Amino acid sequence: MEPGDANAKVPVSQKVTVRARGGSLSSVEVGSPGPGALSGTWSKGKSVWTSTTPLAPGATYTVKVNGKTSGGAAHNKTASFTTEAAKNTFVGEYYPDKGTKVGVAMPVSITFNKPIRDKAAVERKLKVTASPAVAGAWSWMKDRNGKDRIDFRPEKYWKSGTAVTLTMDLAGVDAGGGVYGTQQRVVNFTTGDAVTSTVDVRKKTMTVAKNGRTLRTLKISSGKKGFETWNGTMVVLSKVPMIRMNSRTVGIFGPEAYNLGSVKWDVQLTTSGTYVHAAPWNAGKFGEVNGSHGCIGMSASDANWFYDQVQLGDPVTVVNSVDTVAVDNGYGDWNVDWNTWRKGSALG
Repeated sequence: MEPGDANAKVPVSQKVTVRARGGSLSSVEVGSPGPGALSGTWSKGKSVWTSTTPLAPGATYTVKVNGKTSGGAAHNKTASFTTEAAKNTFVGEYYPDKGTKVGVAMPVSITFNKPIRDKAAVERKLKVTASPAVAGAWSWMKDRNGKDRIDFRPEKYWKSGTAVTLTMDLAGVDAGGGVYGTQQRVVNFTTGDAVTSTVDVRKKTMTVAKNGRTLRTLKISSGKKGFETWNGTMVVLSKVPMIRMNSRTVGIFGPEAYNLGSVKWDVQLTTSGTYVHAAPWNAGKFGEVNGSHGCIGMSASDANWFYDQVQLGDPVTVVNSVDTVAVDNGYGDWNVDWNTWRKGSALG
């Protein structure tokens, strides 16, 4: 068999050849988890099998051969080899991280560091399974920096206590233009309690529920006219106990500019800078007036309580506001109807 088991990396220009020496071959299988199986042709009499599919770079192939010896006894052999690495590669930055517990609205999200021209080839090598089982779909988009991103979500939120597994078999996959994948990953995570929050900008309240039971309704102040809080469902991206908020980072200058140090109990909802946080400077506005620049503010004690309730992946839905948050602004996935979401797949 060529190539055989060896430490040297195999050039992708080489063909795989399996020969029967004094016996016969009945089957030959050559494949790699990322690029998949190789096709091949048989010589007359099936004494030689030669691959016809090009090898992918940076991939480990397994060769399984079944046949008979010259004496008629069954003879099986398994070997493996690894091809030379590609000069131009891509990787995907995935969320959530392995071993984490997340909220029921957390999608599986992968952002790639190179353009993905053959989206179907990449998507075929991505798989999500869940227990309990749930139907879901991948959908492609651009992130806010113009990078290719693909998210997976069910039609509705995950059930609390779901065990989810992401499998990435991208090693040797051609994303188009000679850019090859390198990743082989199995990522497991679970979903925690279903903590859902609804912000009504007209009532100026936030109602927080856990597993369907209302915990509290908090008085809030959301975005004022011209700075309205995004409408729709956002997903908790991060939590930090204290942060500086400078309006220059979100493009607000002039009379509306602000630079606030030591803002406490910050729960991030969008990459554009929407937070739920303590806003003691607006103490007279909670439940009365929407007076922020787009964030959802509340008293320090209420913000501390909310901070302790939520985790990465919990949904916060804003109603009765104006523009709906974009799908790529954090995880705005849930604002796309299911049929439209499914059409975002490259596999039809």
